[in-house]
Amino acid sequence: MAGLVARTRQRLADLIRPAAPQLRQRRMDGATGGRRAFGFGTFGAINSEVGAAAHTLASRSAYLAANNPFISNGVANIVGSLVGPGIIATPTHPDAAVRQDLSTRFDAWCEMADADGRTDFAGLQALVANELVVRGEAFALLLQTDDGLRLRALGAEQVDRSMTRNLGGGRSIVQGVEFDADGRRVAYWIFPTRETDVFAAMATPVRVDASDVLHVMRPVAPGQVRGIPWTASIILQASEFDKLTDALLMAASVSAMFAGFVTDENNLGDGTDPFGDEAQPSLEPGTMVRLKGGQKVVFANPQQANETAEFVKHNLRALSAGLGVPTHLLDNDLSGANYSSLRAGLLPFRQRIEQVQYGVLVPQLFRPIWHRFILSEVLSGSLTADDLEASRPAYEAVDWIMPRPMQVDPQKDVEATTAEIDAGLTSRRKAVAERGWNVEDLDEERAADRTRETALGLAAEPEQREAANAA
Repeated sequence: MAGLVARTRQRLADLIRPAAPQLRQRRMDGATGGRRAFGFGTFGAINSEVGAAAHTLASRSAYLAANNPFISNGVANIVGSLVGPGIIATPTHPDAAVRQDLSTRFDAWCEMADADGRTDFAGLQALVANELVVRGEAFALLLQTDDGLRLRALGAEQVDRSMTRNLGGGRSIVQGVEFDADGRRVAYWIFPTRETDVFAAMATPVRVDASDVLHVMRPVAPGQVRGIPWTASIILQASEFDKLTDALLMAASVSAMFAGFVTDENNLGDGTDPFGDEAQPSLEPGTMVRLKGGQKVVFANPQQANETAEFVKHNLRALSAGLGVPTHLLDNDLSGANYSSLRAGLLPFRQRIEQVQYGVLVPQLFRPIWHRFILSEVLSGSLTADDLEASRPAYEAVDWIMPRPMQVDPQKDVEATTAEIDAGLTSRRKAVAERGWNVEDLDEERAADRTRETALGLAAEPEQREAANAA
């Protein structure tokens, strides 16, 4: 009895006494273990991960770009959006005569920029952009030849990935890129033989000064040395998607094979073959087959996966999301699109494209080319060193005008551009350059048209035509 009383008092005391505060356990679900995290991968230091996987990623990415029609189409659309018919240099030297002279000289150089003589500067831009997307990085050499400055595109594997070593004194080589004690890139170790050499033998990489090498890549982490393909996140899924489409094609092929089986139920027939003892009887249009009693024909009906079309679309959406393009740029399917949906899908895509254009291509490719072009003009005697030293920043100042994206409604695009010019939000020079023209050349052509039309007695301007018609 006394024990029961004691326990009762203790329970009452526990009810009256306030409970001690409990410490709340904080946990980030993404870092927990257990069943849901089983098999979850981790990602280490960026350069270690890239060094171990970049070669395989680049090889598989190139395979997909060459063999998977959706990936190939997506890559081509990204390249077209990045450089289009070519990104144009517009010098901004304060002297109009110098500005025009630089534009003329650079346009002439663009025609012969390729050291191999296979394309021009616009073609090299497309090649660099394609390598950037497919292999994650692109290389080119700046060559000072007897004919002037030239560019030579290099394959990513021509820069020795296997060369990683400590040079002492804070210097190092990481995947073929040499750094000084301050962490600046000072050289690249490049195999002298090119990937196109059919009879290339084992060779030792050659040290090439970094000022002569253009290395274009989109980094995904600080301190990243070599690039990874833009398709890295969808390589495995694209491979599985290939298997899926192959399986669906095979299922459709099997379904098209109209197979049937003759059965004799309860063995009631007399054993006569209704198909005349043919080894593999087939059905022909208009054929009627008479069966004996107890015989019947059963046709094969292979089952296909339910909701296959929606499942395929879901996979295509995943591939387009990983590649960073709207789905219609992957599969060309515009069946459910309208003006608003196309615009909504293209706006973030174009924003990404501009990030790469101004954050990767301009500082890593175009700006070094322009600086070397100016120096090349000095070496050739076209520009004097005194002129360059007197106003070097003015000579090196240049705007790179990106090609204007093609519009769904060109009339609205022209009206919008005109309104921007009238409102002072842009200039005619920039608007004209976005269309691939030099404003000085355009104005000269317009002046020549007016002179010719005046000489022929034609009205040159719309206002003059209206006045002539009214008269």
